Amino acid sequence: MDTKIIFSIVSLLFINFSLIQAQPAVFDITKFGAAPNGKADASKAIADAWKEACAAAGSSKILIPAGTFLAGIVNVTGPCKGAIEVEVQGTVQAPPELAGGDGWFNFITKGLVRDITSLNSKYFYVNVLGCEDFTFEGFKVSTPESSLNTDGIHIGRSKGVTISNAKIGTGDDCISIGDGTENLKITKVACGPGHDISIGSLGKYENEDPVSGITVSDCTLTGTTNGVRIKTWPALFPNTATNIHFQYITMENVSNPIIVDQMYCPWNKCNKKEPSKVKISDVSFKNIKGTSATALTVQLICSSGIPCEKVELANIDLTYSGPEGPAKSECIDVKLTIVGKIPEGCKRVMMQDASQFVESDPSEWDGTDTFSPVLPRVQSGGVGSKESSRNPEMSLEVNNEGREQGRVSGDSMREEM
Repeated sequence: MDTKIIFSIVSLLFINFSLIQAQPAVFDITKFGAAPNGKADASKAIADAWKEACAAAGSSKILIPAGTFLAGIVNVTGPCKGAIEVEVQGTVQAPPELAGGDGWFNFITKGLVRDITSLNSKYFYVNVLGCEDFTFEGFKVSTPESSLNTDGIHIGRSKGVTISNAKIGTGDDCISIGDGTENLKITKVACGPGHDISIGSLGKYENEDPVSGITVSDCTLTGTTNGVRIKTWPALFPNTATNIHFQYITMENVSNPIIVDQMYCPWNKCNKKEPSKVKISDVSFKNIKGTSATALTVQLICSSGIPCEKVELANIDLTYSGPEGPAKSECIDVKLTIVGKIPEGCKRVMMQDASQFVESDPSEWDGTDTFSPVLPRVQSGGVGSKESSRNPEMSLEVNNEGREQGRVSGDSMREEM
């Protein structure tokens, strides 16, 4: 597929992205008619500079010098004869009437985005689609917490993306991970304000691609409405999410720090009578510490049709000091391994036969038995709600494999978070 880059400047941006540095020929956009006065549209000048740089042999640099340059949507395409670096020393500012566009980074191989600050976007700050071996280093986002649909970085159908040393404050997900994402590494990201670092939602559309190989480590979330989350729709379409690991994460006054939500339904328009068809497996939450704004700190609510498998909670040290008591955890329809300390709630259940079971202390388990936690299912608040653990109506049943399951009446839908 031809290399193609589409970047939509939908806010006040400071941009400096590069694709492999070399000894470049320089293409200054002011030589193509751009004026640094913040009034004249520089979109055509940027596009013309790209066209000449793309046709030049060897590496090239497109320079946006000091000053303020007004620009709307700029479409740039390849393949090009050499590597191209775009360096912004000034400010690229979108016109106030710009309604958004499709793009940012589409179908790029071996890309580097470094030391960008993006301010006050109307919609997603960055969308990454169909890319491979692409790195964000030192990326910063800042927008009011009340801004809707302003995901910091959204990734879909891409392989080998790395996000490191980023600082993202937004009104939606700091990082959202869509279908088809493989081998994604997120490290040393400061998230907040915002929603969370989230995988999904998955299972809403037919023919979605699997998600696999996701690692989130050494991150800090501050004051977010959720922490780290996997979310899938009930009833709709199949998919898989596997080999996903959250580790060495610090939560600072975060609501709902750890969530797997397979009843995700933000607008209350789902068939909640049927379970999610997305299979989640090989997931770990390890060495996660800090403070929670909600008593329910861990919620693993998996599909009753295809329960989560090979899920591990290890060394979860989350505290809650509010009026609802100590920190709690809740797990449904999940084959779980517990290592070390976790909040009270998700107990190991070792099944002896279809009529009896034994609850065991996690510290005494030798790792050789099959078990599933048994806890009340969420009621009116849904997963991620402060009301999700209050007054559930629960019945228990043991299936023919000897695995006890929890069921609850009530509405488990919730609003978008």
